[in-house]
Amino acid sequence: MAHVIDFKEAGFDSVLDELEWRGLISQSTDRDQLAEALNGEPITYYCGFDPTAASLHIGNLVQLINMRHLQMAGHHPIALVGGATGLIGDPRQSGERTLNPKDVVAGWAERLKNQIGGILETEGDNPVRFVSNYDWTAQMSVIDFLRDVGKNFRLGTMLAKDTVARRLNSEDGISFTEFSYQVLQGNDFLHLYDEYGCTLEIGGSDQWGNLTSGMDLIRKVRGTSVNVFTSPIITDASGKKFGKSEGNAVWLDGTMLSPYKFYQFWFNRPDVEMESLLKAFTFLPKAEIERLVEESKTNPGAREAQRTLAWEVTSFVHGEAATQAAIDASAALFGRGGDLGTIDEDTLEAAIDGLKVEGENGEKAFAAVAAGDRVVEAGVKAGLFKSISEARRAVKSGGVYLNNNRVEDEEQTLGEADFLHGRFALIRRGKKALGAAERH
Repeated sequence: MAHVIDFKEAGFDSVLDELEWRGLISQSTDRDQLAEALNGEPITYYCGFDPTAASLHIGNLVQLINMRHLQMAGHHPIALVGGATGLIGDPRQSGERTLNPKDVVAGWAERLKNQIGGILETEGDNPVRFVSNYDWTAQMSVIDFLRDVGKNFRLGTMLAKDTVARRLNSEDGISFTEFSYQVLQGNDFLHLYDEYGCTLEIGGSDQWGNLTSGMDLIRKVRGTSVNVFTSPIITDASGKKFGKSEGNAVWLDGTMLSPYKFYQFWFNRPDVEMESLLKAFTFLPKAEIERLVEESKTNPGAREAQRTLAWEVTSFVHGEAATQAAIDASAALFGRGGDLGTIDEDTLEAAIDGLKVEGENGEKAFAAVAAGDRVVEAGVKAGLFKSISEARRAVKSGGVYLNNNRVEDEEQTLGEADFLHGRFALIRRGKKALGAAERH
């Protein structure tokens, strides 16, 4: 992949200028030096992803988007999946990580590699190169590690790192294992510099100390200046972090968060977030983003910006077919077009997951029904009506639908053909109130 982007035509001076406009750079080494590196001949850069979970999340997606921008500008990407550092985990702001079994980490590493490969170019003349730091770290003895790598790190500098300092002052403290993480990551950058001529590392802003440790190590042992930059931690309008550490993970793996729910997450973002999210998470041209932001201000009810954002991000991560299926499912659920019978079972189940009702044991599940049950009874069980009599009145007024077909008879029962995929019956009250029942 050659330099295929005309940044002047796109309204930017360079890829660095575009990344800054999109709000994708939080901290960096000397800007002039970084600009010179990115504006010259293609360089090799890398970003690390530790398999501390079975999937990446949208915090990691920011790094992948940065990698894609640089790849599109002709620079050569390396995706490091931390087979070694994933066994340790970088220090969190609070609390020690739970160490996962080696076979679990190896399995997660393979899953992350597949996810990354679905987002970055893996073919052509500028494909992403995958590496695992386990390949060079596992070969080092403790003595070699301490003599060849650890000797170059100063304790005072390590203790001053923000996360380390915070953990040292906490009640739990920090273990030597997690304290050593920055040395391992620094050694990764040195190895990739020696092996592939890698001169740029990128990561999240919470990784700044780890990134600069590698930069300092290369300068000390190779006498060469390299660059690093970080992207900001993405937050919502209230300042709350999007990410798994906050308990509201937006996973990239479709088996952990369905494409339907992923699409809905982006579609439901408020107008105030549109500018920052469109800039950071899409590759839309500057002029189009500015038009969408203006449209969200003058005609917010149309939600064109949200619709575009949801399409762009979901199709980027899950592909256009899965994204269209999510859109079709949403339309069909509320009778706005489309056939419920054409929605695949996984998408349908994901789309109605929020319609589960709380049972006697406190756990949520779909209302349990059987063939032969009356629709009005199923509607009560699904939480649409408080009583059978209320459900009957709604049927009389023509406001009850079974799988988008109006219920005309108060005594209508559920037949074999009424269960979508042999499992689900969807009951709607009016235009917006939806309930779901599952055959038992």
